[in-house]
Order: sequence, then C-alpha cells, then structure tokens
Amino acid sequence: MPNSPKAPPRLWRQPGFTLIEIMVVVVILGLLAAIIVPKVMSRPDEARVVATQADLAAITQALKLYRLDNTFYPSTEQGLSALVVRPTTAPVANNWKPGGYLDRLPKDPWGNEYLYLNPGVRSEIDVYSLGADRLPGGEGPNADIYNN
Repeated sequence: MPNSPKAPPRLWRQPGFTLIEIMVVVVILGLLAAIIVPKVMSRPDEARVVATQADLAAITQALKLYRLDNTFYPSTEQGLSALVVRPTTAPVANNWKPGGYLDRLPKDPWGNEYLYLNPGVRSEIDVYSLGADRLPGGEGPNADIYNN
C-alpha cells in the first residue's frame, strides 16, 4: 500500500452547550433578576426593623436572666453594659454570672447604641432603638422600636 496522506480524524461532536442555549439561559436569568431584585432591594428598612426586634428580644432575655440571678434589673445608670461587665455602682449585683449575660452589646442596624430605662415608660423596663432618624418618635423606618 502506498503511503497516502492520512485522512483527518473524524470530528466527533463534543457534548456541551451551544451558544444559543447559553444565551437563552442568560436571558431567562436576566428576566428573573429584573423581577426579583427590585422586590428584595425595596425591603432593607423592613430587614433593619426585624433585626432590631431580634436584638431587643435577646437583650430583654439577658436582662431577665440578670434579674433572676440578682432579684433586680440593672439601674438606668448602670445601663445595658451591666450585662457584659459586672457593675461596680449600686445596686451591686452580688450574684452576677461570671462571663456576663451577653458577649458584647450589639448596636442597632443604624449603628447606634440601644437605649435602656429602668423603670420603663412602656413596661417594667424599656429597651429600645430610636430608629433610622435617631430622634424620638417618627414613623416608618424612623419610628422608635421597643422591646415589647
């Protein structure tokens, strides 16, 4: 047999996606994003309020544990820091739990300290955030958010 040039190997169809298939998927993802993203992005204020309520619930629970151990809540002057560091001013917490009642004091979603009153105006104790505007009162995301 004479030496003949070899025929190029037969090109086999490689499994994969065609450009059209990829473009259809990209268009579908774009449509979904156009529908979903505006709905999600319009809710950051609602998310901040929910996060604040969760923080307030955790702080209130820690205050209840403090009271259970010491028979009283920290004074307004001692503040919420009494949940993290043993208070040195009166009333002295003789049964203060070693390690505290919280690892650290959270800040509200707007970067402010949570406020505390004992006795409270709305209940026995008040733990609250002034909201987005950092002023008493307000409506919507600017409204004060209380522990109860």
